[in-house]
This record gives sequence, structure tokens and C-alpha cells, in this order.
Amino acid sequence: MSAQLWSDEPTHLDLLSFDAVAKTVVQAVLDDALDPVTVGVSGAWGSGKTTVLRLIEDELAPQPRTDATVLVISTDPWRYDPGVGAKETLIGEVLSAVAAELARKEQPGQIRSRARAMLITLRRRVDWAKALQVAAKTSLTLQLPSVDDLTSLINIEPSSQDADATAPPSRGLEEFRSEFCTLMESAELSHLKRVVVLVDDLDRCLPETVVDTLETIRLFLAVPKMAFVVAADEHRVADALRARFPDPASTQQAAGERYFEEPASLYLHKIVQTTVPLPTLSRFDTEAFLVLLQLCQRLPDEELAPYIAACVRLRREKGLLDDLATTVNGNDISAELAFASRMTPILYEKLQGSPRRIKRFLNDLRVRQSVAGHRGILLEADIVAKLMVLEKLLPDAFTTVLGWLARGELRSRMAKLEAAAGRPAPEPQPAQGTGPSPDDAPSTGEQNPAPDEDETEPVTFEDELIRWAKLSPSLGPVDLAPYLYLAAAFSGEQLLDAGLPGRLRDIAANLLSTSRFDQHRVIDADIRALGDDDALSLIEYLGRAGRDRPAEQSAAVRGLVRIVTAYPATIERATRLLQSVPAGELEPATILALPAGSPAFRSVLEHWKTHAPADPARIVRTLEHALDTGSRL
Repeated sequence: MSAQLWSDEPTHLDLLSFDAVAKTVVQAVLDDALDPVTVGVSGAWGSGKTTVLRLIEDELAPQPRTDATVLVISTDPWRYDPGVGAKETLIGEVLSAVAAELARKEQPGQIRSRARAMLITLRRRVDWAKALQVAAKTSLTLQLPSVDDLTSLINIEPSSQDADATAPPSRGLEEFRSEFCTLMESAELSHLKRVVVLVDDLDRCLPETVVDTLETIRLFLAVPKMAFVVAADEHRVADALRARFPDPASTQQAAGERYFEEPASLYLHKIVQTTVPLPTLSRFDTEAFLVLLQLCQRLPDEELAPYIAACVRLRREKGLLDDLATTVNGNDISAELAFASRMTPILYEKLQGSPRRIKRFLNDLRVRQSVAGHRGILLEADIVAKLMVLEKLLPDAFTTVLGWLARGELRSRMAKLEAAAGRPAPEPQPAQGTGPSPDDAPSTGEQNPAPDEDETEPVTFEDELIRWAKLSPSLGPVDLAPYLYLAAAFSGEQLLDAGLPGRLRDIAANLLSTSRFDQHRVIDADIRALGDDDALSLIEYLGRAGRDRPAEQSAAVRGLVRIVTAYPATIERATRLLQSVPAGELEPATILALPAGSPAFRSVLEHWKTHAPADPARIVRTLEHALDTGSRL
């Protein structure tokens, strides 16, 4: 995957086949039997409501500027100036758009029309209402507005062309609806078939703004030729309305009475005649969305359009993307299809079919992969995605896995978790070397033939961990430690082994450090002062770290050698732990850190050689060199 991120802004490209929703809404707002009309487009956060509004705008825009013009006005109450009321702001935007339409139709030098005079009167009403809003708000802080403030808002000084200078100013919004209706029926606006107001982000607003916006639509602007499309999460809008219209059944005044529908929903349904819900993404939609998202970053719109059309057809005919690669010629999209196929099971199950969540997850994935790659951590995208599902969506389970890493149990616990999830064990790799002697058990080439004693004990896992482990791909043979360390650093988690006594943690940290200076800070006297029990605890900790954390492997082996030298009684446990280090993950520095002159350590080298894979061959060559050097010693 490239490092390029996807924009979270709405788009005019229909990657989700929302054109069906847009066309349905357009049919409703242009239906003469529904005049005026308010249609809701309802969906959860990130479901694509704003994109649907863009598609509706595109669907209406091609209407020719003839005798049946459709005027489209986009508004966003979430961005309204909090110092001015939502009523006045919304009405002002509508009047400004109508004024621009009148100016477009007027001929140069034409005498001011009756519609223009009515429009000026209405705008003066709004200006006066704004002034009252400012006065009310500032009086609450005991700071009355100045005369200049009110004058700039009321704007009662008309120009010679726009109004009668002797006419008194129109105050307030009284009679606004009837005057607005007259304006819309005027001959100068007879060419307008509809004025369609697209209202976005209402579900983000404070309850006062929600109520004021809906009341403005219902009480002031809902006249013939007017249509409104309100894109919002219907449930969140209802939550805002409850602050103004509480359910009386929840009070003692009406304890014995219960409405069939609560007042907030009744109020909303009184204003919004019908609601078109946005469907969540199906499994097919998720996979198609992933493919198209990737393609839109490397193909121009004209080359992307055939793929969008092909996805629409395949959704209707088969519900499978298998034929997409052969449907459109000229581009190799095998990489995009393979990526989408791997990612779909995870994202479909965990992100609730939300397009925005999918985009954000993919952006997080690319950022995490980029940071990991710069730190030398190279993992496939689907593996990183599965780990991010654990990290982002299952935080308790993620903490459990980090605990396994801290205690040096990651490899064994993951193997048991994979088995509990029904995952088959990875195929054994062919061994390279002299092979076992006839007296030995036959070699299976397995990577970890010498398990710890505690690995034979039964382990139970939480249901959510098992369910996560079932997701593709399998993580059994993958070294997860570097990524988990990075993820822990991002989340602020500290990887401390609760089973390691506090008095030993500084010694263990220095012995496992990648800095030789830190390793030498633990002097031989410190090791001799440990005592038998603490020495065995460190042997356990270092042995598990060397097995589960390849980056600390050679440091762990050097620390083991130092402790075994001081406490020979620990040699058997140390040998068993060393044999559990996968031979295929050995580093040359690890092999050379083991003194082959010691019979016990020589047996470890021979064990590794027996189970070393053919590739990379450098492991076998290094083992042979170490064994040969030990023989000469």
C-alpha cells in the first residue's frame, strides 16, 4: 500500500451506488403532488449523507435554465454564526439565493419589479429580527448593543432603486410566511419550478439550533415551490428535540397516560413528511468500496467510471466481484482485488458498514504501516489490519496480548489461541543438517520441538479473543512482537512482567538492552548476588524473551550464558528454553554468543542445526562454524 491517504471530505463520485437514494429523493422534491415537501435522508455518522446531498445537487443541476428552473440552495446549520439566530440565518440564505435568481432574470436598466420590492421588505424583516437577537443576547451579559451595531443590522436606509425611502422599516418576522408565499408566486419567479434547500449536519447542532431550523422550515418557508432535504441521523435529531419536547409520560403529571409515539418523534414527523434511510454497507459493498477507493487514487475519473458501473451491475447480477478484473480492460487491478479480498472480512464485521469508518481505518492502517516500515517492521497489510482490530476495537483483549508479550508467553499463547480458534498448525518446514541419530525420535522439522512445561497446561480464552483469532489471516507463524511494542508505545501501555519481581526488572532490562553499554552495567558481582531463586526467575524471563522477541534474542542468550556460568544448577532449564527458540529465526549473533565448548550448550547448537530450515542457508553455515570451533576447543 502507498502512503497516500484518503480525504474525509464528501465527494461527487458515487462509489457506493447511492444514486438510487438520490434519484428517489429528487423524484419526491419534484413531485407536484408534494408541494411543499420536506424529505429526510437519515443515516448514522459517516454513512454518506453529505455525499448523497452532492448527488442530489448533481441530479438537479442539469435541469435546463428554461421555464422550469430548479434553484438549489445548500446550507449547513452547524456552521451558523452562534451570535445570530438559526431562523434568521436560514431565511437570509434563502432570500439571498432568490435575490440572485431575480438579478439573473432582470434585464439591464429594467425598472425595479414588484418581486424585488417584496424581497427587500422580507430582507428588512430579517435584518430587524437579527437586531433583536443581538440585543437579547447582549442584554444577558448586561452589555447593550450600540446604536451603530443595531443600525448595521437593521439596514433601514434603502437605496433609491430598491425601496421607498419614506416607507417605515418592517420589524420582526410577523406576516413573513404570507409575504414569502406571495413572492414565490410572483410573475418574476414563474420560471422557478422548485427551490430545493439541502440542509446538512443538523444532527451535529445544539438542541436550540435543531429546533429553530425545523421551525423555520415549517413556520416560515414551507410554501408552494419550496422543497427541503434534511440530511441527519433521525435518532440524534430526536434526542435534541427531547430537550424542548419532553415525554409527559416520564413526569408525574401524566403518569397514567402514555403516547403511542413520544412528542419529539411526533414533532419531527410533523415537519419531515418522509425519511429515506441510508443502508449500511453489505459485504459486497464493503469489498467493492475498498477496490474503488484504491482505484480512485491512481485512475482519473473517466477511467474509474467503468469500474463503478461494473460494480453496480455485478451487485445486481451476482453479488460477487470475481468478474470485475475481466469486466473492464486496460488496467491490471489484481493487487487492488487481492487487498480488498483480504481486508473485507475484518472491516465488514467490525466497522458496522460505515464508509467513513472504513476510510479512517485505512488511513490509520497506512500511517501505522509507514511508521512501522521506517522502524524496520515489515508486515503484510492484512496482518497489521487484524492487529489494529484488536488494538482499536477490542482494547481489553489487546491488553491481554500485551501481557503475554511482557511475560514472554506470546508465542506459546498465540499458538494455543490459534488452536482454540480452529486454525491449523503451520506446515512444517524441511529441516537441513545432519539429521537426528537413529536413537533419536524422527525429525518432523518443527520449529519448536522443545516446549516449556507450562505449555502443556490447558488454557482458556475469552470469547472475544477466540472470535478475533478466527479472522483471516492466521498469525501463528508471524513474529508479532515488534509491532506490539510499537502499538504499545502509541497507546501508552507499559510492558511490565507482573511475574518478575521489581528488584529484578532493572537487571532484566539492562541485560536485554540492545546497547552493550547497558548490558555491561550488570556486573558479575550483581549476578553472583542474586541467589538461586532470583537467578532461576531471570533464566525464565530471559529465555522466554529470546524465544518470543527476535530483536532481543542475542542479548537474551548472552544474559543466559552469564547467569548459567554463575549458577550451574540452572543449566538444564536454560538449555530447554534455548531449544524452544525457533531455529528458523536465529540470528548469527545469537549462535555465536553460545559457547560451543560447553557440552550443554553444544547440545543446543546441535538441536538448532537438526531443525534449521534450508532457507536461509546462513543459519546452517553459522551453526556448522560454531560447532566446528567448539570441537577444536
